[in-house]
Amino acid sequence: MTMTTIVRPSPSVAGPAPTSVPLATPVPLTGTTTLTLAKAINAGLRQAMLDDPKVVLLGEDIGTLGGVFRVTSDLLAEFGKRRVVDTPLAESAIIGTAVGLAYRGYRPVCEIQFDGFIFPGFDQIVSQVARIHYRTQGAVRMPITIRVPFGGGIGAAEHHSESPEAYFTHTSGLRVVAVSNPQDAYSLIRQAIASDDPVLYFEPKRRYHVPGAVSPELGAPMESARVVTPGTDVTLLAYGALVATATDAAIAASDESVSIEVIDLRSLSPVDYATVEASVRKTGRLVVTHEAARTGGLGGEIVAVVTERCFEYLEAAPVRVTGFDIPYPPAKLESHHLPDLDRMLDGVDRALGRRR
Repeated sequence: MTMTTIVRPSPSVAGPAPTSVPLATPVPLTGTTTLTLAKAINAGLRQAMLDDPKVVLLGEDIGTLGGVFRVTSDLLAEFGKRRVVDTPLAESAIIGTAVGLAYRGYRPVCEIQFDGFIFPGFDQIVSQVARIHYRTQGAVRMPITIRVPFGGGIGAAEHHSESPEAYFTHTSGLRVVAVSNPQDAYSLIRQAIASDDPVLYFEPKRRYHVPGAVSPELGAPMESARVVTPGTDVTLLAYGALVATATDAAIAASDESVSIEVIDLRSLSPVDYATVEASVRKTGRLVVTHEAARTGGLGGEIVAVVTERCFEYLEAAPVRVTGFDIPYPPAKLESHHLPDLDRMLDGVDRALGRRR
């Protein structure tokens, strides 16, 4: 056996002890202001960290870089490296570490850099995060928030434009939300972090730079849907980036005297079926749209539940407008894959019986 001697430098060789760098003063949101969706998430994270010293952030490049989308910019300077932790490139380790932190009373917030990178951490999410509260008969909670930039429309490479939400809405024990605008981005990240349940928080990356008014008020509970545009002829249900497209479809349809009620689902699990059913009972028609593939997508479950509960009110079979059942295509072809204005209006026409 070879013996190794460790030689420690003397103080004169090592030089003076490093001085600590004073932290910047975090400035909370105090009034209504205009922020992009990314900046709104940043403001929500800042407020959550001010409210509770047990809130810690984990993720790849979230500290010095501020995340690949700069969502966590300035938080390292404001809260220090013990609360904003740059992790190795290992999603399973990020989620596994969050489980340990939650056991010790912390409220970890994990950033998954891109949607398609979540799968190395899938085992930890569905086998541990989602089950520990049930497994321990309520003795242990997992107040973990997992931020997931999701969806296409940014011309990215493979594994950077996925819509994996259905995997998690299928998993009991998880809350799943998707934001579509800056106000919800701010309010729902704060509500998710404060929740004692684990939350998958999906952020539409192609909406990061869209501005909007943001108030420090929390607003409606994160499990509630929101009627974006009232209407009487067709209910159009969307979430994430497609809420804006659905709103454009309602404006376009109004030129032909078709009144579309647009609903932003917001919570994907649990679904606010009370709001959805009330709308369908009024309009008699339902169109559900999402970027994820059609087969096994969340839209199929919503259609099934609405058909069971509102069958006597339906004037036509519900319609789904979704991504295709293919691996996410190359960037040059993604515009053909993603539901757009024309495809949504075609779905509305089918619900109205104007075409098959």
